[in-house]
Amino acid sequence: RSVGILEAALLVLLAGCQQCVLASSDTLAPEVLQNNGTLYAVCKVRPSTSLPEDLPKVYGHVLFKQDHPQEKVKVLLRFSGFPRDGSPEPRAVHIHQYGDLSRGCDSTGGHYNPYGVNHPNHPGDFGNFEPQQGKINTMLESDATLFGSLSVFGRAVVIHEKIDDLGRGGDAGSLLHGNAGRRLACCIIGVSSPNLWNMNFKQYSRRLRRN
Repeated sequence: RSVGILEAALLVLLAGCQQCVLASSDTLAPEVLQNNGTLYAVCKVRPSTSLPEDLPKVYGHVLFKQDHPQEKVKVLLRFSGFPRDGSPEPRAVHIHQYGDLSRGCDSTGGHYNPYGVNHPNHPGDFGNFEPQQGKINTMLESDATLFGSLSVFGRAVVIHEKIDDLGRGGDAGSLLHGNAGRRLACCIIGVSSPNLWNMNFKQYSRRLRRN
């Protein structure tokens, strides 16, 4: 019986230690503890206020889920507003440095590049996505993080006019931003409850099963 009591005490102690580690390792300790170590984020996409009239008006959400600081972050992209007619053009999506929309998406700065490396090796270089019937609905994994000092909270996601050349363009711009063109739409990444992720992930999973 005494062995059983000791085992139970050790389990309680280990659980307490895990919570302490989580609480001390991240400035968003309340959300980390409430969600069993997982962080969620959302970014509500709107067209740039400085966008010319002839370019698509893109709306949607970017949703993030990260289960642990050492794991990759899962990212759901849900956009609409791309042209439905003609051949669909792939669009680049990146995380940019500043959550500043004072001049539309033009004031979000360059790519978020905490390590000072060339494009396409920035943690928020999500890549190119081809709309289907005017929409982009996809999920990816990213080296960006929601935890610690390099967290992308407060930074911006930008949807671009053109395809990202992935650093193969042979000029300086290619190694900075992939020559992806003007900024169609953007949003600022903020803390979220699990609800929005869970709802959108279910819809995404149902769509995959139908296809």
